[in-house]
Amino acid sequence: MKYPYWLCALTLVAAMQASASIRQAPEPELRDLMQRTVAEAGSFQDRFDAEVWLLDMSTRLKRFMPDAGERLTLLRLVHQEASKAGLKPEWVLALIHAESHFDRFAISSVGAQGMMQVMPFWKAELGRPQDNLTDNATNLRYGCTILSYYLKKENGDINRALARYNGSLGKPHYPAKVLGFWQDFWYVRP
Repeated sequence: MKYPYWLCALTLVAAMQASASIRQAPEPELRDLMQRTVAEAGSFQDRFDAEVWLLDMSTRLKRFMPDAGERLTLLRLVHQEASKAGLKPEWVLALIHAESHFDRFAISSVGAQGMMQVMPFWKAELGRPQDNLTDNATNLRYGCTILSYYLKKENGDINRALARYNGSLGKPHYPAKVLGFWQDFWYVRP
């Protein structure tokens, strides 16, 4: 049964008010940071969606990134680049989880760099040797564009797109790992 949007929102507000009476108010610095981040998050449909998603994902990401400012900046970038590329932001978070465990300085044994483990040959291919693949915005732009391309090439088959992204087409291990992280850590129920 589908409930009207306003009923869901009213229920959520009531639940938030009830839990607010039980727990302490957030620290003023964190509240200010969240307000600034939500205001800068242009890839969301509305402010409420931004607040809910950023708070939910920030809580999940805390184990990997203890600094709230870094988390919110990364999440805003992930949402922005994933949305621009037509990807679910949660898929991108799962891919990052599998590839680098959110280490922007990660370098693989074959030389892939950054959170999304982008191969440096792409800089030469694009004529942009100055690009820094350990810069999260640059890495996310490259990685989301590549994954989006493979998803289109594979007619929406995320398993095959992930395998192409990893260079392991025909082998189920990598897509299963990423989708496992998505289901266990990053999945958002509609």
